[in-house]
Amino acid sequence: MKPALVFDWNGTLLDDTYALLETTNVILDRFGRPRIDINTFREHCDVPLSRLYRSLGMSQEEVEAVERDEGALFHDTYEPLADKADLREGARRVLALARRESALLIILSNHIVAPLQFQLRRLGVDDYVTDVLAFESRATQYKSMSKGERLRLYMHRHNLKPSSTFIIGDMPVETDIARNLGLTSISITGGFVSASRLQAARPDYTINNHHELLPILQSHGFFRNAKS
Repeated sequence: MKPALVFDWNGTLLDDTYALLETTNVILDRFGRPRIDINTFREHCDVPLSRLYRSLGMSQEEVEAVERDEGALFHDTYEPLADKADLREGARRVLALARRESALLIILSNHIVAPLQFQLRRLGVDDYVTDVLAFESRATQYKSMSKGERLRLYMHRHNLKPSSTFIIGDMPVETDIARNLGLTSISITGGFVSASRLQAARPDYTINNHHELLPILQSHGFFRNAKS
């Protein structure tokens, strides 16, 4: 049986942590709030992003202003910054290996399908990905189906076995999804949240880059002939 690798996108495959930090600081500047550094960002980052803004002291009225016009302030700031981001260390190799081994490679994201697919094409890895599970539009972002429910339905529809499904992400939410669905959880540091917050969620494994993913998969009986 081939494994199913379920990757978060932002902060996990795409190295866009500093793009989101700068976007957050642009928003804070807009409302006269002090800028934050990367450590503060990683201690407060949460989804939906309204939780991040509120934890940084923004008022409900200010958060609503950010979300006005389908989140135009956020998206119009973030997307040009994301266009400059590369894949994280080892990610391209893992994606190529998954395709070579005919594994399912699924992206499960709180981002929006169209710009995510644009980034996959820009980075030349769109052919590696089996499916993208994300929000349909700016209008539905964080308002329709959750990541966990989206993945649950997908697994049911495609008869994916929890025992051979791995979820890799840079936030505690992916560990929570794994626990709810009976999957193997792998947290990657260096993304949107601190290593201590990742560890507090108690994932099955923690890695620092995607090169460290292969030995974990091999310990579960997959990709045994692939070289470390």
